[in-house]
Amino acid sequence: MDKKYDVVALGELLIDFTENGISAQGNPVLEANPGGAPCNVLAMLKRLSHNVGFIGKVGKDMFGNQLEAALVETGIDTTGLMRDDEVHTTLAFVHTAPDGDRDFSFYRNPGADMMLNEDDVESLKALIEDTEIFHFGTLSMTSENCRNATKKAISIAKAAGAYISFDPNLREPLWDSLDNAKEQVLYGLSKCDILKISDNEIQWLTGKEDYDAGVSYIRERFDIPLILVSLGREGSLAYSRSSKAKVLPFLQENTIETTGAGDTFCACILHYVLEHGLKDYSEDELVSMLTFANAGASIITTRKGALRVMPEKKEIEALIGNKSNSKYL
Repeated sequence: MDKKYDVVALGELLIDFTENGISAQGNPVLEANPGGAPCNVLAMLKRLSHNVGFIGKVGKDMFGNQLEAALVETGIDTTGLMRDDEVHTTLAFVHTAPDGDRDFSFYRNPGADMMLNEDDVESLKALIEDTEIFHFGTLSMTSENCRNATKKAISIAKAAGAYISFDPNLREPLWDSLDNAKEQVLYGLSKCDILKISDNEIQWLTGKEDYDAGVSYIRERFDIPLILVSLGREGSLAYSRSSKAKVLPFLQENTIETTGAGDTFCACILHYVLEHGLKDYSEDELVSMLTFANAGASIITTRKGALRVMPEKKEIEALIGNKSNSKYL
C-alpha cells in the first residue's frame, strides 16, 4: 500500500533573523524569516508536488504562531508540530558576509525545538510509519531529550520500511564538544540510506582532504547506497554503489546569500529518489540528479530566506535549459 507521505522530517523549526538594510537611525534592520533545515527541505519538496509532514516543537509564543502559519501556508502537514508551554521558540541571528556565507548566533539554551521527547514521538508513531522517506539532521541531537526522540523516530521509520535520509548540517556552536558531535554524526551514518554532506563536514569527519578518500572512509564503515557531497561554488558530487559523478554549479551574478541552498539541494535529491526509486544509479543518472539539484540550489541563493521562496520546478528546468555549464568532470 502506498504511504500517505513522501517525506517526513524531524528537527528544528526556528526564526532566522536576517539582515535587511539599515534604519534611519543607522541601526541594522533584522527580518524574522521562518527557518530550520528540515522544513526548508520539506518546503522545496512541496514545491515539487510531494506530500510532506514535519515533526518538531515550537513555543507557545508569537514566533511559534508565525512558524505554524508559515508551514500551513507552504502546505507542510503540521500534525507533528507541537507547542511547548514553558520554553520559547528557538531564534537564530544570521550575519551574511559579502560573499554570501553566513555566521550564526543561536538563542537556544534551551529552545523549544530541544524539548521534543520520546513520548512525543510515540504519539506520532502512525505518522512516522506512513512515509516513504524519513529525513533528519544533527541539530535535533545536541541535547539528550531530543536525541533520544530522534533515535526513536528513526527506529520506527526503519521498522516501517522507510528510507532514511541524513544531512548532518553541523552547527559547531550548538555542541558541548565536537567529539560528541562526531559521535552523533557517526550514529546518523550507521542508520541512513541517503547521505547529504558538505565539503567541510566530510573533511572534518574523516580527516581526508580528498573527497573520494573521504567517501571511501565512510563506505568502509557504513553501507550507504547514495552519498552526495555539496561543494558550494565548486558544484557537487554523487556516489552510488558503482558510479560517481561531479556536476559544476550554476553560478549566479545576483547571489545575495546561501541560506537554504544545501536544503534545496537535498530536497531535489530526495525528489529524484522518489521519482526513480533508490537503486545503484548509473553515472548519467547521477549527472541528471545533480544537475537538477545544483540548479535548484543556485536559484535560492538569489532570494532572501528560504522556506517561503523555494523555486518552482519550471524555474529549475528553465535554468538548466538556458545554461551551458550543466556538464560534469
